[in-house]
Amino acid sequence: MQAPIIFVLKGYPRLSETFIAQEILALERAGLDIRIVSLRHPTDKNVHPINSEITAPVLYLPEYLRDEPRRVLNAWRTARQLPGYKQAFRSWLRDLRRDLTVNRVRRFGQALVLATEMPGDTGHLHAHFLHTPASVCRYAAIMHSLPWTCSAHAKDIWTSPDWELSEKLDTAEWTVTCTQFGAEHLAKLAKRDDAVHLVYHGLDLSRFDTPKAARLALDGGSPETATQLLTVGRAVPKKGLDILLTALAALPDDLHWRWHHVGGGELLPDLQAQAAELGIGDRIVWHGSKPQDFVLQLYRDCDAFVLPCRVSDDGDRDGLPNVLMEASSQGLVCVSTPISGVPELVHDGETGLLVPSEDAGALSSVLASVITQPDLRERIGKAAEARVRHEFDHTSGIDRLLDLFAKPSEVSERRKAS
Repeated sequence: MQAPIIFVLKGYPRLSETFIAQEILALERAGLDIRIVSLRHPTDKNVHPINSEITAPVLYLPEYLRDEPRRVLNAWRTARQLPGYKQAFRSWLRDLRRDLTVNRVRRFGQALVLATEMPGDTGHLHAHFLHTPASVCRYAAIMHSLPWTCSAHAKDIWTSPDWELSEKLDTAEWTVTCTQFGAEHLAKLAKRDDAVHLVYHGLDLSRFDTPKAARLALDGGSPETATQLLTVGRAVPKKGLDILLTALAALPDDLHWRWHHVGGGELLPDLQAQAAELGIGDRIVWHGSKPQDFVLQLYRDCDAFVLPCRVSDDGDRDGLPNVLMEASSQGLVCVSTPISGVPELVHDGETGLLVPSEDAGALSSVLASVITQPDLRERIGKAAEARVRHEFDHTSGIDRLLDLFAKPSEVSERRKAS
């Protein structure tokens, strides 16, 4: 019987991380015995239907150590008896000297709880995201002398210091990431040739079947033929939504359009104020956070998708946003920017339209073409859908993960020999 695999997540469930839920469900159905460990309690009011299909039990660690001091103290007393505790403590102390923060202390406290409360027959630990979850996962794995692995995505790659990324890549059995752009960056930091693997998330196309109804040929020439634009994404700097509002405000007055936004995020009040100041607030629908079935219907009801990704001031950026794949699967033309892995999906003029990041003028010009040319939308939308269905079916990525989970790496062999 296969030993349980612990999946360490920053938060579960999360509306913005359907790609993780999709992966866990597929791996469960393929036979893996998965247990979920979350560093935070859920904050979203809604839950995607896919989360209700996942059977893995969930263990929530203390989000803040001060909230559960007795639990943390008991974990420390028990963990001190584990065979790898001293090594884990030394690793953490070395990290703490280079990153003297409360967060670093919290990670070790959470690792203590994980190491002492996870199933005794656990065989493997896997972290989603190479920053905080990977730290907790790594310390706990060392305490038990267990293998650990990681899935890296976007913010964790671009906002973590190189020394930390390099050490994690060296001690993990393997690390996968979801864009060629990110894989090349991590490979430069890795000491082993087999440390980093490219595995696209892809889509579970059974949940995103081809729309049955054809879209209306709306051209924005009148209120009755207003073109419906859509963005799905949290209101955070890297999404470039402030640039989008500026671009929308610059469109000719005689063009009729409506923009739908789905997502929460800390910048939402600022964006709503910006829209009002620009005089376009009455053309915008702020839907807030919504489950996947609601979003799927919006993909089918709208005419074009826009996501002007950017690199934020702290270096954070998207990898390959799953919403671009989702929108493309529904035949929507996508307008985005050549940031990170976006060009790996969107080929400009063929399977989508790309504009320079931070260029509101260029974005406004492209949006004007998209709004007024239904033939352009249909041609590119069909090509985008065909590409997603041919190249981004999630089954190939799941098969690759199953192979990796089943195959010992060079790190395992070194551990056995030492």
